[in-house]
Amino acid sequence: MTITTKPVEYMDGKQKCVGMLAWDESYGDPKPCVLVNHAWGGKDAFAEDKAIQMAALGYVGFAMDNYGDGALPETVDDKMALMGPLKEDRKKLLKRLKAGMKAAANLDEVDADHMAAIGYCFGGLCTLDMVRADLGLKAAISFHGLLDAPDYPTKKNKSKVLIAHGWDDPMAKPDAVVAVGHELTKAGSDWQIHAYGGTTHAFTVPGVDTGDGVLKHNVDSERRSWMTAIDLLCEVFGNHGIGSV
Repeated sequence: MTITTKPVEYMDGKQKCVGMLAWDESYGDPKPCVLVNHAWGGKDAFAEDKAIQMAALGYVGFAMDNYGDGALPETVDDKMALMGPLKEDRKKLLKRLKAGMKAAANLDEVDADHMAAIGYCFGGLCTLDMVRADLGLKAAISFHGLLDAPDYPTKKNKSKVLIAHGWDDPMAKPDAVVAVGHELTKAGSDWQIHAYGGTTHAFTVPGVDTGDGVLKHNVDSERRSWMTAIDLLCEVFGNHGIGSV
């Protein structure tokens, strides 16, 4: 196994974005692609590592740059300054997501007819918005994602959707979970929601614990959600024989 990565520049209008492609060079043919939508910290090492893990599973991983310029905000204020405008203007966000997906689809390593997306926190919202716009994802997986619907209607779609959710997540309370279930049902999505008890926001991020019950890593919920995600990807794309990560 030889995992290779490279930066991929693409444009959303006048905004330059810098994604990261990860693939196994031992596979010669184009492979299904899993897009990785980053959390509010930008396309950081966590997001890039998820793309690499997708490559290790036999897919092609593509870490999206939804902020542009490879921005990596450090403070809470800086993160909100980048995430807030996109969360408030979901049509602008969708345009950015389309640009990233198109850039990935045009790569020689990618089978453009077989694409999926995963996302974390803000990236979970991004992933669900790609389903809402019916961008043709075979699978869409949100980990502790924000669930509120955009101001445009959700289109009918055939995506297989997995929402991995911490039941105690203060950023997506039970009413929001029920609402997104109704929304996806109306849209015709093949959806499932796994809610983990004793689990709050950012449960997949090692070492995180704000001490106030808002953000906290949960080893069991992280493991269970990851295995469920891999199972869905195998369902839609098949197992490419490298093994689980």
